[in-house]
Formats: sequence, C-alpha cells, structure tokens
Amino acid sequence: MYEQLAKSIGEKVALTTEEFELCKTFFIPKKIRKKQTLLLEGDVCTYNAFIEKGVLRSYTIDEKGNEHIVQFAFEGWWITDLSSFLTGANSTYTIEAIEDSELLLLTSSAREELMVQLPAFERYQRLLLQNAYIALQARVNSALNLTGEEKYLRLTTSYPDIIARVPQHMMASYLGLTPETISRIRKQITLRK
Repeated sequence: MYEQLAKSIGEKVALTTEEFELCKTFFIPKKIRKKQTLLLEGDVCTYNAFIEKGVLRSYTIDEKGNEHIVQFAFEGWWITDLSSFLTGANSTYTIEAIEDSELLLLTSSAREELMVQLPAFERYQRLLLQNAYIALQARVNSALNLTGEEKYLRLTTSYPDIIARVPQHMMASYLGLTPETISRIRKQITLRK
C-alpha cells in the first residue's frame, strides 16, 4: 500500500530502505468509500492525507449554497486543509472522496516527529509546499486571465484522465464555470476536430 508514497518521496529526495521503513510507521492507512468525507468544514483538520489510490476533492459552500471546489487530489498527491492542519483552527473546507480511495494519513505531531527523525522528509515536505505555492499562483493567474475554454483545455491537457474520473459538474465548479458552459465548450472542441 505504500507504492505511491515511495514514488512521490523518491522523486524529490533519496531515502534508504531502512529510512523508508521508518517513514511508513508514522502513517495511518485508511480506506474510504465514494462520497465519504475525510474532513467536514468547521472541524479541525487532524490529518494530512496522501492518496495511494482514488480521487478526493476539497471544497467549500458559500452563503448562497454554491459549492466551490478548490482542489482535486489523485494518486500520488496530498490533500488537507493546510491552515487548519498547521494552526488547529477550524477548517474552511470539506474533503470528500470522489472514488473509493486508499489513503495514508499523517497527523501533525507524527509529521513533526518524522521530520526530526528523517531530515530528508523535511526537505520533501518543503519541496511539496514550494510546488503547491507555484501551482496556486498558476491557478490564480489562470482564473484571472484565461477564457473558460482555455481553463478547460489547460485542465484536461494537464490531467487527461480527469474527464473519466471527475463528474462534469465538479470540473465546472473547480474552473468557476457552469456545467452548461462546460458542455458548450466540449461541443465546440468536438466540432473543431
């Protein structure tokens, strides 16, 4: 169950077999079913979740009842409400499985201890945060400067399997578009081919 984690860490830092075996002891394996929540808005986020298998989403609901998806997480990705996880404040997001999923959960205290015992894991975490910040800046730039079609094409080009794994209305929410707009964009793309 730790194949994706080994791959993710190995892409950023080198761990010996013994170090990775130690690393594994800090994680809590958990399986969740489709539509099951890992975190509810308003609760304190106690886990940083690594996805071994499946897809999760992080979202918030505004005062009008509209859902706004801020993140999808696939195999090899992490998902959490970072602010809540690091500060103990109430979460502003709900995290839910889109597919039956297998997770590796890391508590804040386990994360801190793991970084003390394995400095390479601290470097791995720093690189993840650095890359997440870069991705966040790209997402903000995309939201401000791209058309709906350009956003859709960028998302589906970057993550080709998203179309098969994520419902259209969720993709629309993530892109800040309506499901009808996504349908229109798909039709226009198909007609041009």
